Amino acid sequence: MILLVGLALGGCTSASLDGPDLGLSDPTDPDPRRYPVHGIDVSKYQGEIDWDAAVKGGVAFAYIKATEGGDRVDSKFAANWRAASSAGMPRGAYHFFYHCRSGAEQARWFIANVPRDPEALPPVLDVEWTPDSPTCTKRPPREDLVAEMKDFLDTVENHYGVRPVIYAPIDVHRDRLVGTFAGHEFWLRAVKDFPGNVYTDRPFRFWQYTATGSVPGVRGEVDRNAFSGSRADWAKWVKARRPRGR
Repeated sequence: MILLVGLALGGCTSASLDGPDLGLSDPTDPDPRRYPVHGIDVSKYQGEIDWDAAVKGGVAFAYIKATEGGDRVDSKFAANWRAASSAGMPRGAYHFFYHCRSGAEQARWFIANVPRDPEALPPVLDVEWTPDSPTCTKRPPREDLVAEMKDFLDTVENHYGVRPVIYAPIDVHRDRLVGTFAGHEFWLRAVKDFPGNVYTDRPFRFWQYTATGSVPGVRGEVDRNAFSGSRADWAKWVKARRPRGR
């Protein structure tokens, strides 16, 4: 337990104030439709995206899949990264965690493929179980998973100068992450209930509330996400979370 507390509280000095330090509100509304700031997360599976249409249609931000494991890059990442920026869409990159490689190795792979950009949103570490993976269905013990995640998060934070956000679905959080990473903001998946009802002691900065959403500029279904706060909170958070340009 002492080890886990250390891992949860450890971190690097960066542009990462806590929500209360920024004066952000802490919404508890169970209806995502009443949250004013909504975004999407995308990968190659969304195909060609009309980013101008998405911006004009009210999409406030996008998280774009960049990498997976230590040797895979999403085939649409570079195009989406450039086009979203050109359209004026606030966007960040996320990494899909692979439980059969070290966190440090995966962090180096992410860094090799995601440019430093002072206009980017904070990086995201996406941690899920992978029961259908053809190469790795491993579910590491709590201590091992937390240690590897910490290696990834610290390495990425040191490089970009901003603390990453952690994406976690209900099962991974319940099985391994309750009580860990108190210094990190979380992006929680809850498509049938309010996150506060299904996650133990975990406030959220982003809420993924559906996997079957629709938005202008994206053909077919897309994940939709609500930011936990007002429009003023969003502007304040984005300003505080800008990576250091180098």
